[in-house]
Formats: sequence, structure tokens, C-alpha cells
Amino acid sequence: MTSTSFASALLATAVIVAALVIRTAVRETREPGSARKAWAFLPEPRALASGLVVASGLSAVAWTAAGPAYLPWAWLAGLFAAQIHSRMR
Repeated sequence: MTSTSFASALLATAVIVAALVIRTAVRETREPGSARKAWAFLPEPRALASGLVVASGLSAVAWTAAGPAYLPWAWLAGLFAAQIHSRMR
């Protein structure tokens, strides 16, 4: 594992998060109030707990299998899991 692989994984996840933020901004300009609905899962304790469980589990597996290079992907998966969990209620 090199620092280059961690940096490239971090850059790739940053690009994905930036794309999500840009998508939210474009939707907000078309429909005011949609950004608040899209990110409403962030203050929900149950959604954040499920996202943290997913991110922690994937982080442990990724660290064991490949070192810290895939940790940003595990954290991004935890964010998506929190969003999905909040929509299932």
C-alpha cells in the first residue's frame, strides 16, 4: 500500500461527493427546498447509527484486506447507507 493509492481513493471519493453537492445545487435552483429534503437524513440518529455501523464494518474489512487505501470508499458507503435507511422509514 502506498500513499498514492490512498490519495487517489480520497480524490475519487471527493469527486463523487462534489458531484452529489452539485446535483443538489442544481435541483435546488429548479425546486427551492429540495436540498433540505435531500439531506434531511443527516440529523436523524437512527440513520446516522446505521451509516456508522456500515462504515465501521467496511472499514475493518478494507483495512484488513487492503490497508487504508479503501477507507474513503467505506465512509462513502456509510453515507449512502444512512441515506437509504432514512428513506425506508
